[in-house]
Amino acid sequence: MTNEAAVRRDGALRAAVARGLVGEEQPVAGLLDITGIRQSATALHAAFATPGVAVLHTFAVKAASLVPVLALLREYGLGAEVASPGELAMARAAGIPPEHTVLDSPAKTLAELREALALGIAVNADNPQELDRIDALLAAGPSRSPLGLRVNPQVGGGSIDAMSTATATSKFGVALRDPGAEEWVLRAYAQRPWLTRLHTHTGSQGVPLPLMAEGVRAAYDLAERINAAAGRRQVTTLDIGGGLPVNFGSDDTTPTFGAYADLLRAEVPGLFDGRYGIVTEFGRSLLAKHGTVLARVEYAKSAGGLPIAVTHAGAQVATRTVFAPDAWPLRVLALDPDGGPKKGEPVVQDIAGPCCFAGDLVARGRALPRLDAGDHVALLDTGAYYFSTHFAYNALPRPAVWAYSTAPGAEPSFSLVRPAQSLTDLLTESGADLPALQP
Repeated sequence: MTNEAAVRRDGALRAAVARGLVGEEQPVAGLLDITGIRQSATALHAAFATPGVAVLHTFAVKAASLVPVLALLREYGLGAEVASPGELAMARAAGIPPEHTVLDSPAKTLAELREALALGIAVNADNPQELDRIDALLAAGPSRSPLGLRVNPQVGGGSIDAMSTATATSKFGVALRDPGAEEWVLRAYAQRPWLTRLHTHTGSQGVPLPLMAEGVRAAYDLAERINAAAGRRQVTTLDIGGGLPVNFGSDDTTPTFGAYADLLRAEVPGLFDGRYGIVTEFGRSLLAKHGTVLARVEYAKSAGGLPIAVTHAGAQVATRTVFAPDAWPLRVLALDPDGGPKKGEPVVQDIAGPCCFAGDLVARGRALPRLDAGDHVALLDTGAYYFSTHFAYNALPRPAVWAYSTAPGAEPSFSLVRPAQSLTDLLTESGADLPALQP
């Protein structure tokens, strides 16, 4: 994030409070910086651009399951990587064409596979049983879908076990280093000339770039062996996944897409020599730095001498941070009633959410200007996974999400991305319109 991005963010926070986007009626909201999103998309395209190499960048829909955001990314030249019928429906609603859509999931149903093949969506099969299902579907009729196999290079994990997808026992893909696995992969491709893609996803938050590159190298080497065995270029596209980690410790955007692409050029030069198309599936790294959760402080209290600010941003919008605070710490800004920086000497305090369990804390023992009732807090770097992936604890309604843009010298303008969930909608979702159960 540049200083200009921080200035845009700070202006948007003040404007959101002034315009009542956060207040008594709506005490929490998500904010997205359109300019920042465009800059990230532009940087991604520039990082991988190589003469003679066809590159498709898809966005991992799970990182922001919001149709207007997907439509915006489509305008910036991105497709969609989907992992469920809901995500596919969102991608289609956003106008993302089938040829720019990739279906990845370790648990695709027969119905999902049938729909993808009918639409011409790329499919990466996760395991031998799924490949058998695709065999049966293709026997019933041809498909224009690009088809491939996901492999797990088993190169190891990063600092967050739950986010490491290339460990020895990961649930994803065909485990390449298991006995007989690579031989099975070579036979699978030899028997299926229509398998033209190879997919791996090694990275995620906590995974260092060299390990990500090692996973891509393993997939590239395997593609070379498949093509040598076939005596032709059977594998024509390498889907290298996404997973670029995000720096949550400061406004700096590190690592960058450029740094990762440069490392791949050094470690896997054949990836860029024009013999393979490239597909990527970045998510968090495109949006995280461009989103902020803004919430009102409802009460300020003290327990055992520790000040506690009780806010409306807790586990329902910051689920990972609340349940795994060491792996997912967030920076917090203390803001005054107008949404500007809170003045005062730092005081060690807890920042609590509204959920009815003791662990609902988004920050513990944080030194900030002492927060009072009527102040606000901003949770930074929350543009991916946070307010777009709501946790419905205590039947707390989903907050509104707003996108903002700022012209030089002008006040921010806001566009609604998702309205706040009404209590009527919440009741309908909970089955209130259905007949009462009979004893």
